[in-house]
Amino acid sequence: MGLMFRQSESGLSIEGANPLEDQVITTKVDDLVNWGRRFSLFQYPFVTACCGMEYMSVNAPQHDLARFGCEVPRFSPRQSDLLMVVGTVTHKNAPALKRVYEQMTEPKWVLAFGACASTGGFYDNYATVPGIDHIIPVDVYVPGCPPRPEQVMDGILLLMEKIKNGRAVIR
Repeated sequence: MGLMFRQSESGLSIEGANPLEDQVITTKVDDLVNWGRRFSLFQYPFVTACCGMEYMSVNAPQHDLARFGCEVPRFSPRQSDLLMVVGTVTHKNAPALKRVYEQMTEPKWVLAFGACASTGGFYDNYATVPGIDHIIPVDVYVPGCPPRPEQVMDGILLLMEKIKNGRAVIR
């Protein structure tokens, strides 16, 4: 296949220089990997308190987390990459949360579900951790007591955008 030169009003153009130009999409490997990661979030729910009821409604068919690639919860940290901390974390169960986080494989992300997981909520006492970011790093905070399912979906979309852009924390 030879090259053909064609004169046009905008100047000289070369035809046939790239025969696959219309058939191949070029991208960076990191962009392709991040695209796959953001649409396949395997969640591990660390549910400790009343936000668990809202967590169940987020996973109900009405809100359909499957469209975000976040459908089935995994109950093994080694099979998950999204840790959803749902509810109040006390000093007594903080070591368990740290251990679950450490057992997750890289890359891993953390979503703080509700006011108690984010800041300790209205529990300002000796027994409650004032936010899980004192124990593990957090990527997305979802406010509310308890947060509405729409807020949780916004948090997941925010995390997906961070993963796409490569801004999510990879430890």
